[in-house]
Amino acid sequence: MAKKVVATLKKEGGVTYAKVIRAIKSEKTGSYTFKEEMVPTTSVQDTLKK
Repeated sequence: MAKKVVATLKKEGGVTYAKVIRAIKSEKTGSYTFKEEMVPTTSVQDTLKK
């Protein structure tokens, strides 16, 4: 099933996506958690500025 998803993301003329992984520090414990997002490549910089 995963191959089907990858194949649909790589169609010609379609939107290309990038996986953005951000480390978020917890104020309570001080440990880091990671948040993953799939965003269009045109809005990667906007996503990282948040």
